[in-house]
Amino acid sequence: MSEVPRGLRNNNPGNIRHSSIIWMGQSDEQPDKSFVHFEAPKYGIRALYKTLRTYQLKHGLKTIAAMIARWAPPSENDTGSYARAVAQACGVGVDDQVDVIGNKALTEKMVAAIIHHENGQQPFSGAEIRAAMELA
Repeated sequence: MSEVPRGLRNNNPGNIRHSSIIWMGQSDEQPDKSFVHFEAPKYGIRALYKTLRTYQLKHGLKTIAAMIARWAPPSENDTGSYARAVAQACGVGVDDQVDVIGNKALTEKMVAAIIHHENGQQPFSGAEIRAAMELA
């Protein structure tokens, strides 16, 4: 039996790193020194979605290539491969403009693809992802 991926163990399927942000549903105890631990996966998924919204609203990132480059910088990841996998899952090109705020169906696919890429699996149903996004 294989080990549960770090993001799933932390209820943080997007592998969001610690920062000055105190997230809704963030656990009081933080056993992982690098990545946030949430009380339940829905809070980790919510944080993933809120981060994508922030990328679009605050930073003006409008393509999957730009968002993934910020999410998973080339200094730590094969960002190009990551962006292509997410874009393919969404049915768009890496440089196509996407609307993570107005196009919930596309954003749900994007969230699911990021979870899969970060963990090597995506165990959440569409309903679970949508419910988590609604918490934002």
